[in-house]
Amino acid sequence: MNPGQEQFFNFIMGFVAPGNEEKAKILLEDCFAAQNDGTFSAEFLEAISPKILALLKEEHKAEVKAIMDQFGSGHVSK
Repeated sequence: MNPGQEQFFNFIMGFVAPGNEEKAKILLEDCFAAQNDGTFSAEFLEAISPKILALLKEEHKAEVKAIMDQFGSGHVSK
């Protein structure tokens, strides 16, 4: 995990609902693996974002979605 990924990971994990931490960790690791191997596409992000958002505390979902959209747009593989 590079420093930017670690920062994003820690940010998201701070909003995960209790009991969903392991699921969120796995999904985020999948995202970072896709980034690292060049397969992080807009389609991948569209598929995984709802899964991650479903694991968050309700009051943080809108904020995290906005951050994920911003993060994703700058990290989609060309």
